[in-house]
Amino acid sequence: MNIVKTTMLAAGLLMASFQVRAAANAIEEDWQNPEVFGINRLPMRASFTTDQQKTLSLNGEWKFNFCENPSSRTAGFQAVDFNDSGWDNIPVPGLWDFHGYCDPMYVNVGYPWRGHYRNNPPFVPEEHNYVGQYRRTFIVEEGWTGRQICLCIGSATSNVRVWVNGKEVGYSEDSKLEARFDITRYVKAGVNTIALEIFRWCDGTYLEDQDFWRFAGIARGVYVYTREQKRIEDINVRADMDGNVSILAKTTPGISRIRYAVCDPFGNIVAEITEPAVKSQEKDDEGNLVFRTDVKVNSPALWSAESPSLYTLRAEAEDRKGVVESTGIDFGFRSVEIRNSQLLVNGQPVLIKGADRHELSPYGGYVISEAEMIRDIEVMKQLNVNAVRTCHYPDDPRWYSLCDKYGIYVLDEANVESHGMGYGEESLAHRADYKAAHLSRNQRMVYRDINHPSIIIWSLGNEAGNGDNFRAAYDWIKGYDPTRPVQYERAVLEYNTDIYCPMYLSPDDCEKYLTSNPPKPLIQCEYAHAMGNSVGNFKEYWDLVRKYPSYQGGFIWDFEDQAIRKSVDPVRYGTDHMFIFGGDSNDYDPSDGSFNCNGFITADRQFHPSAYEIRYQYRSILTSLEIQEPKERLRDDNTEIRLNVHNENFFIDLSRYRLVWTVEVAGNKVRTGVVENVKAAPGETVSVGLGITGKDLLEDAATSMTGDPYHASVVPGGIDGDIFITASWQLKKRDSLLPAGFEVAYDQMALYEAPASAYAAGSAAGNAMAVASVGDNLEFTGTYKAPGTTAERNVAWKAVFDKTTGLLTSYENAGVQMLKEPLMPSFWRAPVENDMGAGMHKKFRMWRNPELKPVSMDIAEAEGYTCLTVVYRPFGDVCDIEMTYRVYGDGAISCTEKLKDAGSLSKATPMFRFGMKFTMPGEFSTLDFYGYGPWENYSDRCSAALMGRYVQSVSDQYHYGYPRTQESGTKTGLRWMRVLDASGKGIEITSDVRFSGSAIPFSFDDLDCTVIDPNPRPNPTNNQQGVAKHSLELIPLAHRDARALGSTYVNFELKQMGVGGINSWGTWPLEAYRVNAEEMEFNFVIRPL
Repeated sequence: MNIVKTTMLAAGLLMASFQVRAAANAIEEDWQNPEVFGINRLPMRASFTTDQQKTLSLNGEWKFNFCENPSSRTAGFQAVDFNDSGWDNIPVPGLWDFHGYCDPMYVNVGYPWRGHYRNNPPFVPEEHNYVGQYRRTFIVEEGWTGRQICLCIGSATSNVRVWVNGKEVGYSEDSKLEARFDITRYVKAGVNTIALEIFRWCDGTYLEDQDFWRFAGIARGVYVYTREQKRIEDINVRADMDGNVSILAKTTPGISRIRYAVCDPFGNIVAEITEPAVKSQEKDDEGNLVFRTDVKVNSPALWSAESPSLYTLRAEAEDRKGVVESTGIDFGFRSVEIRNSQLLVNGQPVLIKGADRHELSPYGGYVISEAEMIRDIEVMKQLNVNAVRTCHYPDDPRWYSLCDKYGIYVLDEANVESHGMGYGEESLAHRADYKAAHLSRNQRMVYRDINHPSIIIWSLGNEAGNGDNFRAAYDWIKGYDPTRPVQYERAVLEYNTDIYCPMYLSPDDCEKYLTSNPPKPLIQCEYAHAMGNSVGNFKEYWDLVRKYPSYQGGFIWDFEDQAIRKSVDPVRYGTDHMFIFGGDSNDYDPSDGSFNCNGFITADRQFHPSAYEIRYQYRSILTSLEIQEPKERLRDDNTEIRLNVHNENFFIDLSRYRLVWTVEVAGNKVRTGVVENVKAAPGETVSVGLGITGKDLLEDAATSMTGDPYHASVVPGGIDGDIFITASWQLKKRDSLLPAGFEVAYDQMALYEAPASAYAAGSAAGNAMAVASVGDNLEFTGTYKAPGTTAERNVAWKAVFDKTTGLLTSYENAGVQMLKEPLMPSFWRAPVENDMGAGMHKKFRMWRNPELKPVSMDIAEAEGYTCLTVVYRPFGDVCDIEMTYRVYGDGAISCTEKLKDAGSLSKATPMFRFGMKFTMPGEFSTLDFYGYGPWENYSDRCSAALMGRYVQSVSDQYHYGYPRTQESGTKTGLRWMRVLDASGKGIEITSDVRFSGSAIPFSFDDLDCTVIDPNPRPNPTNNQQGVAKHSLELIPLAHRDARALGSTYVNFELKQMGVGGINSWGTWPLEAYRVNAEEMEFNFVIRPL
């Protein structure tokens, strides 16, 4: 059989095809020849369908034969009379890994044979190179005769060979772009047999080393369709912000004219033109007629992600008898350029509030429905994401149409990544035999997607080094489509990238670039690696974006966790499913563990806590107090409270939103109001008065806290409670996928922040306190006055310290034991993914379980309390840990935890936290707190959280959406936290500073993936840090429906290290969010309620 080899013409780098023999390449098989990636494959065209087109879907059940390797293939299976009755059935589209033929495999860097076979491009291993053979029949109607009949295979991994009625039709590589074949001469009216053969790996696999699941099979639809013999071959539409429309159409010979009509978004014709063919009509290399037409539309509605106005180009191709084919193509008027180191859309320096999105479903892998695509866009809109990078390959054509319709900027990326070959001389970017493949994959992407206004940037590929192959691709795209920028991360600042698009620059490194006369706009193609409990310091990134004009945002890695849903026994696990990740299937395949779970939403599209931080920083309406000076914000006079409102949108005003404002005092709502219309043009900042004064709010504050019996509303000298105003921007009516009333932005502003004051220990004492030494215990007993419905009541309490350890081991309230494990110092947390990636669980191990043996213990009586001071020296001359407990008559214990230098504290590693922990019986299942919430938040990820009072279930504190177990549930900015049982009894914690804390149903050891970390692993190619403990496996341990069987683990601290937010393989949290080994003091009070 003759094959097609694609080469480059020296002039213009245009593609041409010619016939050669496979033997001439000294390579036996075309699937191991990098210069053969298409045999009889139709040229790629822009995506469109015609009104005359007939389509027959071949989706559904096919007969299927699974072969262990190429040598074991069934010969002759393509024959019409082959007996396939003994074969299995498999759905199309569908992946082998989801139907029991092979295990799902995830690899980040390196090919799917990593650890078992040496890279040797273009050759791939024979072992485990599975082959799938497919068969089915289809019927061609009589009415189809006389037309061109084509086959489209939407996506096949890693290649596909096609036979129709026993005759070989063609071959294709590039698993992320459709393969089309002209099968007119192979089919007949009536029943036809089609056969396909797909290899798991081929030479093209070396260009598909993306960080994702390595599935095989057919991922997108398969169908047969007709075209007219005289037809439109291609149409390119380019429309700019000034209303200029350039149309390039290609037709077969015989077309005498093309009639065009431009219709506005309402269907009205706004321009018409007819382009006749002439004797000297231009022709392309394939003999097609080329029609070039320009049309002008006055004052068009421009397309942008904020206002996605779509026009339609209607085209009718005629021969001498009349219309033979017609079509409609949606397009948008918009311009993209780079000027003065800024990316401009319609002349405006838009901000890229982006995300990287793999095309993945937890239910079908690469097979994703249109409903799932719309759901993804809906989530993006909910989270203020306005841009998506199709990492790292072109997506299903429907995705681009949906982005056009709903308004999402798209960075379209070619299916080129040879990461496993490195970036040096071994990179395929330098190899001449892979040059045509690099170029073809870029060209076919551009040919297909050219008409989509949502696409504002082309990307040459990802993580494949830089070399002549990428320079050739850049040159070709810039020549073919000068209307869009082209980027490539590995080009860094070389000529073949128009945008500086690095990965994972820290905020400091971003600022260094931005302050050094940046030659190109900075838009990180990947940043804020969102693995597990992550996305710290996101505020720092966006403070810089809003400060420096050349920093225009980036794409978060990544949108969703690439986890796969697996059914499990609900009786055993308390859930009917788990989400599995790399390494969960076997110990043979290479794996990078849970490193494919980097999303800010879960695999089933629920929000991770980090999503709220992203939503907030990505908002496009920013509200602040007009008076910034804290002392002037709330004056006891008739000065009106006013807000500054900045409209960060570039193309729309604020007329579609209403402002709903609320004032809270100590978490109690005291005032609310609505501003129905705020007039702010794009980019404008305006002042908005609320019609209330500081005097009004101070009067409200005086009676605001009556709902909390444990705190008075006013204390001498001021207000014992914060006063915050929250501005919420809500849609007046449905806007596309978002319903009326949806909140698109908010800001909470402090009018007054009360000092953090610990409970005044001893202030509620009842009878005199008794102290007794009983064996190894020191026992304190007394009563406290508790508020009641009609009068105060005296409640008995008891506290017991172990004299051998110095720890509080028992704390009783009205005869109810509130401690299950002692109150003790704590410096550890269950490592988050970023901690493990940086090896902090190893570096900080000294702080994990320090041996708390007292080196001294002193007991002293003082006026109103008894003082117990205990000193521990767990690390020799590193440090002393000094605990002071002052026990008062009302059962309150005023404590001081000190970390003191014993000679070499400065040499110690940082720690995860400096605080305390204790365990309560599971009956204490309510967390009542005043601080930042309602979702978990950390020192470096709390800008979105709202200060207020929250009452939540302990069972809901752990985020089961994290694929692997890790630290979860912390709340920052606490004035107080209470852990209570159903009757309201429990423990309150207060401090003289705002602190952080949590109450969760799991211990550190339950959550810590590094307690057991096998090394070496059964599979030495598995690079996972820690073990694969799935969060959903914890459900039975939580005893949600029978909390008395479980425990409540209470943690609170002066400081906890941030979760980090740059990358997940070595970078620490920013310095400001670390807990370094230095002298510290934490004062707090615990008391019974």
